[in-house]
Amino acid sequence: MTVNSENSPRAPAIAAVQWFRAIMWLGIGANVACAFISILWTEDVLNFLHLEMAHPLVWPRFAAFLLILLSIFYVPSAIDPLAHCYSAVVAIICRFGGVAFFTIVGGRYIFFGLFDLAFGVPQAILLLLAWKSSNTGRSAR
Repeated sequence: MTVNSENSPRAPAIAAVQWFRAIMWLGIGANVACAFISILWTEDVLNFLHLEMAHPLVWPRFAAFLLILLSIFYVPSAIDPLAHCYSAVVAIICRFGGVAFFTIVGGRYIFFGLFDLAFGVPQAILLLLAWKSSNTGRSAR
């Protein structure tokens, strides 16, 4: 007897996990790309975003470097968010922490908060769906 995997209780969890992983990897890639560009061409990035020039430039470069380090901590949740649920939750908390920080700072810095919001909202929704679906699958057995 074959079981249709699309009708199984775990299918929604698998789909949510796959989408979460894809968005997490996309976010990691976007963070690292933006950070490298910001490290290499700091003045150009600040001018492009119409932000005031920092003096010395080591501080925005260091902030970009910290973004790369933070992104490394997202990797376990990108590999398996259900097995590494702490990492997945912390990744989402960090995204919303960025949203809160840059909303408070305001001005043209809000761009950075919107960047985090664009990844944080879908990640939070998909992780919640994955948890609910995986728990439903366990209770149905």
